[in-house]
Amino acid sequence: MTSQLRRQVKGALEADPNAYGMPSSANRFRSFAYALSGCAYMLRYQKNTRIMLAATALVVMLGLWLELDFRDWSLLLLTKALVWVAEFINAAIEAVVDLSSPQYHALAKVAKDVAAGAVLLASLFALIIGLSLLGPPLLDKMAAALP
Repeated sequence: MTSQLRRQVKGALEADPNAYGMPSSANRFRSFAYALSGCAYMLRYQKNTRIMLAATALVVMLGLWLELDFRDWSLLLLTKALVWVAEFINAAIEAVVDLSSPQYHALAKVAKDVAAGAVLLASLFALIIGLSLLGPPLLDKMAAALP
C-alpha cells in the first residue's frame, strides 16, 4: 500500500462523525423513534410516498387474491422495498442539497436529478417484475371466470 493511500485510509478511520454534526443517539429506542419520524415525514410531506403506499396496498391485495407462493411474495416484497428505499434516499438527498445550496446550482440539479432517476429505474424494474409475477396468475383467474 502506498503512503498516500495509507494516509487516506487513516484519515477516514480517524474522522469522528460526532465532531462534525449532531451526535447520533446512543439509545436504540430513540434511534427507532427517529426512523419512525422519518417515515412519518415522508408520508406527510412527500406526495409520491402516499401514491406508493396506495400502489403497495393494491399490489399486496392483488397478491393475496392471487394466492402467490412464497418465492413470488419474496420477489414482490423485495422489489417494493427497493422502490421505497430509493424514494426515501431521494428525499434525503433533495433535503441535503436544498440545505447546502439554497441558490440554483447546476451540480445541485444533477444530484437531485440523479437521485430521482434512481427512483424511476427502481420503479420501472418493479413494474416489470410485478407484471411478470402477477400477470400470469391474474390472466389464469380471469380466464377461469369466463363462461
